[in-house]
Amino acid sequence: MMHPEQLQKIIAEGLPCEHLQVVGDGQHFEALIVSTEFAGRSRVQRQQRVNEILRLHFDSGDLHALSMKTQTPEEWSTASG
Repeated sequence: MMHPEQLQKIIAEGLPCEHLQVVGDGQHFEALIVSTEFAGRSRVQRQQRVNEILRLHFDSGDLHALSMKTQTPEEWSTASG
């Protein structure tokens, strides 16, 4: 079973993040990922990028479900007020 902290570390090692928050119960996770790397990319392209980082964990069954919100720093700043 994977812990939110482990998932957060894996994402952070694969993607430069200005903000990263992961919560979950070991089976299902939610992540807020803020990265400059998302600039100019569609929502689907952003999620594909994160899924690339996590592919081995999905394939092995260690990670079952991840719901994610992906934003650029500018989007996050606007959204968080």
